[in-house]
Amino acid sequence: MGSLIEFPRPDGKSAPGYFAPARDHGAPGVVLFEEWWGLDERIKVTADRLASSGFNVIVPDLYRGRSAATGDEANHLMEGLDFADAATQDAAGAARYLREHGAKHVGVAGFCMGGALAMLSVMHGREFEAASVWYGYPPADAGDPGTIAVPIQGHWATEDGFFNLEGVDAIERKLKAAGVPLEFHRYEAQHGFYNTGEVGQGGLGHYHAEHAETAWRRMVDFFKRTL
Repeated sequence: MGSLIEFPRPDGKSAPGYFAPARDHGAPGVVLFEEWWGLDERIKVTADRLASSGFNVIVPDLYRGRSAATGDEANHLMEGLDFADAATQDAAGAARYLREHGAKHVGVAGFCMGGALAMLSVMHGREFEAASVWYGYPPADAGDPGTIAVPIQGHWATEDGFFNLEGVDAIERKLKAAGVPLEFHRYEAQHGFYNTGEVGQGGLGHYHAEHAETAWRRMVDFFKRTL
């Protein structure tokens, strides 16, 4: 089980987060970005699960103690988030915390809003050695995916009402053109297929057990290869 921590950011400020340690102090690290629901119990369980697979994990608390149960609440919190700040300052601070606590190699992952942040963090920074993005990507004007310099993995839903496959295809083309090592997986599912939450309970009711487990296994294998 993990615990709540505070970690320093490059700008000198501190940020809260949830730290789930692996059994091995020197295990690789993963910064895990939350969904738009915030640092809720479900994302803590996800961090604990990733830690049990052999990674030291930090989930930055982007909403600073707040979380949402409904889509309207989550959207309100997300609209107040400074994405550039989160993808650089919180991301870099969490990565450096992991390195200072034994991790020689650090990756980044995220779900939904967190997937977009994970991609932004490797587009605009060099703190991470690999990225696994789950059904979320930044808008086209946020930067060029071709600038990414590390292996990237993507898990996308074919029936996603928030992030359509046309956007996924466009990002994939840019990554391939730039020679970025990538593996994109598409699943016949809806947005948020890893999240077990029902509507009004921190989820959308789109959980798909088979695809969730396949994607999870692929992410763990990916990080074991790249970190």
